[in-house]
Amino acid sequence: MEGLRYRAVVAYDGTDYFGFQRQANAPTIQGTIEAALLRVTRQPVTILGAGRTDAGVHATGQVVAFDVAWKHSPHELERALNATLPNAIAIRSLEVAEPGFHPRFDARSRCYEYTLYAAPVRQPLRERYAWHLRARDALDLEAMQRAASSLIGVHDFATFGRPPQGESTIREVLRSELTLVALADPETQIIRYTIEANAFLYRMVRRIVGALSRVGGEKLSPEAFEAALHAADETCLHHMASASGLCLARVSY
Repeated sequence: MEGLRYRAVVAYDGTDYFGFQRQANAPTIQGTIEAALLRVTRQPVTILGAGRTDAGVHATGQVVAFDVAWKHSPHELERALNATLPNAIAIRSLEVAEPGFHPRFDARSRCYEYTLYAAPVRQPLRERYAWHLRARDALDLEAMQRAASSLIGVHDFATFGRPPQGESTIREVLRSELTLVALADPETQIIRYTIEANAFLYRMVRRIVGALSRVGGEKLSPEAFEAALHAADETCLHHMASASGLCLARVSY
């Protein structure tokens, strides 16, 4: 039976995994999904991913593709995989794709969400999915948004990361905004940062959030943040947010 190319949307809790990309001696998202495919289909399968998320980074909208000979429906393959995968990983949807579909190279944009919370003391139930900033006063959300807005457009983002391939650090950011998610109690401020771009540099979002946190804490002005962006110099800013708050939310085609 000739194999078909399948496309799946995957969600995962990346806390206990060493990133997406397969490694020889460490648990990864790619390796775990490939092991499930082998068990279900009895075929060795290599999956392609839209984004190589780092260790500890999560996803609700990672897109993967793979080729396999499967005589049943895509829905039955989805059910079989979800019955085999650990609780930390789930196939949200699965369908037959065009033969040449590539989740990474065909993507038009990727959207990441980053969650952080400001509170005097860390809150254990939030630690897996948010970054704790020790603070007794609320962050200046308006100043953070002014800084975040300066990222929109085509810029050289060398200040915030290095390219995973090639040498170009020029990217186009389509969306960059912050939202106050909730005030769980008078001393806790939960903020979600959403950024969408045509592509990202290595650890770009975490470095941006690290800098935005300094703006919110009045240690860096929005003007200084923008000046650092235009400097295109990775030595300008050194703060990087925790991997725990980062989630690959959506890939658009």
